[in-house]
Amino acid sequence: MNLEQRVEELEKQLAERDQLIRELRRLLSHMEEKNQELEAKLAKDSHNSSKPPSSDGMKRRTYSKRPPSTKRTGGQPGHEGHTLQRSETPDTIVTHRPEVCPECQTSLKNIPGEITETRQVLDLPPPPQLLVTEHQVERVGCPKCGHQATGEFPKEIAAPVQYGAEVKSQVVYLHQSQLLPLGRTCEAMEELAGVHISERTIQAWEEEAAEQAQPTLERIREGLLSSPHMGGDETGMRIAGKLHWIHVASTDRLTLLDWHQKRGREAMNAIGILSNYQGKMMHDRLSSYDIYPCQHRLCKAHLIRDLTYVEEVEKQKWAGKMRSCLAEMHLAAQEWAKKGMSSIPQTERTEWEYTYQTLLDEGYRQVPKQPVPLPKKKGKVQQSKAKLLLDVLDARREQVIGFLADTTEDFTNNQRERDLRMVKVKEKISGGFRSNTGATVFCTLRSVISTLRKQGHQVLDGIRSLFVFTPPCLV
Repeated sequence: MNLEQRVEELEKQLAERDQLIRELRRLLSHMEEKNQELEAKLAKDSHNSSKPPSSDGMKRRTYSKRPPSTKRTGGQPGHEGHTLQRSETPDTIVTHRPEVCPECQTSLKNIPGEITETRQVLDLPPPPQLLVTEHQVERVGCPKCGHQATGEFPKEIAAPVQYGAEVKSQVVYLHQSQLLPLGRTCEAMEELAGVHISERTIQAWEEEAAEQAQPTLERIREGLLSSPHMGGDETGMRIAGKLHWIHVASTDRLTLLDWHQKRGREAMNAIGILSNYQGKMMHDRLSSYDIYPCQHRLCKAHLIRDLTYVEEVEKQKWAGKMRSCLAEMHLAAQEWAKKGMSSIPQTERTEWEYTYQTLLDEGYRQVPKQPVPLPKKKGKVQQSKAKLLLDVLDARREQVIGFLADTTEDFTNNQRERDLRMVKVKEKISGGFRSNTGATVFCTLRSVISTLRKQGHQVLDGIRSLFVFTPPCLV
């Protein structure tokens, strides 16, 4: 091999080496990027993301945002206690008197005595027994024209032998309100009251109650549409083995649950609340909400968790300051609301808005520069969570700090998450619904039950009214 061939061979080897180095660097950069993504996922839990607390695991740490208190646990001075109250008309009186004199053993049986002390015991009556009421229809002849007039059974009495409204309402209460499984509901009614029913009977009664609840459901819809403030959220649930979505629209007095195959716009249009709502709507950052003409408000609890993540994982100090700023704004709004003010005074509001903008400017200065795209990598360059969050806080500032001008607004969407909590409890108990009918009945009855509780009504009374054809009047 001559010198020229040797040089050419070395140049070829050097070119191959350089190509290999470039490829290894590209792979290393890709692995570092993936490693950062995995570390970011591992750093997420319920305190800095929307992951539920149940996903934290048994060894999770607790994160309390409350400052430590110097007060002792229990009731504080001035707290109105709740103790058992004596009844002026006891149902039963039991007298305890001595039978004989303890000194001389003389009988005291017929000797009158006096009451020196009384004590009362509040207890439940023995397990109830079925009360059988026979309804009879009479035929009466008119003494004037001789026509035979026949009476009619009440509407709710439709069979020769049937259970009454009290049994039905208690069964529905146990299954839908207390979320006892069908089998255990049957067991409870048999052991407590001697009522022998099947699971299909319970389902039939619940379908009957859901049908009678439709007027109440319509009033809930009308109340939501006329409310100045409302919130919405959604959660997944399996129906007939497939993933569906339970949607909620609610206020502090009204709850409406409904289900759909989709999560976004198609479902919201089908449910028909958001497409007709003109007030202020509290929600998370799901983009499907943004198309509706109502005034939008972002949940600050979601933003605070995201700010916590950016501060702890991406080491952005501005995020901690912004989180504290939002919390202080909320306290200020609460203080002015206690004074009867519907908004924070303009001078103070301007100061808060200036502080908000200052923190945004600080955040944009701290956020890392946009990375240079790797060769041969398609698509947009992924920006940091800090940059994306800054853009949201900047572009949607009215949706974030609008509560400064209206102290009656909710600060978070926690009410909707509480309204959906029983859906997740139902999921943990039964795993989902076997049919569309079961999901519809659940959403209808849970809407009524939640609204009854919010408005201070007795749930059992409200369910009972569905079986005597007088649906509860909810406002």
